Amino acid sequence: MDWRQAVDGYCERVGSGLWAEPLNAVTNLGFVLVALWLWPRVTGWARGLCVVLALIGLGSGQFHTFAEAWAGVADVLPIAVFVLVYVYLANREFWGLPVWASVLGVGVFFPYAALVVWVLGPVPVIGGSAAYVAVALLIGLYAVALRRRLPEVAGGLALGAAVLAVSITFRALDAPLCDVWPIGTHFLWHLLNAVMLGWMIVVYHRHMVAGGGAGR
Repeated sequence: MDWRQAVDGYCERVGSGLWAEPLNAVTNLGFVLVALWLWPRVTGWARGLCVVLALIGLGSGQFHTFAEAWAGVADVLPIAVFVLVYVYLANREFWGLPVWASVLGVGVFFPYAALVVWVLGPVPVIGGSAAYVAVALLIGLYAVALRRRLPEVAGGLALGAAVLAVSITFRALDAPLCDVWPIGTHFLWHLLNAVMLGWMIVVYHRHMVAGGGAGR
């Protein structure tokens, strides 16, 4: 694989250079700013999630400036880490599962996500956003399943899933709307995701502060 291969997958990029995607690049500061705002307000694993949130912004910022294959890895890897860590924490603290079962639940995420991508990947417009749809669906499923056990957590997760669904919509529409909206819509994906991921940290932290950490 050529790690220096150029990547041009977004409407805003119409040429080469670090600032060929100014909005897509600058809006990644949203992740860093949300992480910095949350840092003094949370503790424990929530702070770890803040670190990963900041890394998401930095990684995506590299991808939308350098726009090369190696930067694509820097873009998606922190996102994957955030999702997997949150699934573990949800299994452990929301459901009260032992460590081994919580880890097993993380492992189950991979075939689940692969199945969703296999089903939705060929669907027009969704395409490359199918993996993120899998995450939104999973959050929604957790919200439904937890509605009686932990109604406040369930409500928080449902809101997170809804915001992510809107965010995914903007990501998916970036290319189809390119001819009529040249700056694209991908930058809205960044801004909404920064808010959504920050909110997911808040949902977890509030649960732990309330003494609801069932996995302790």
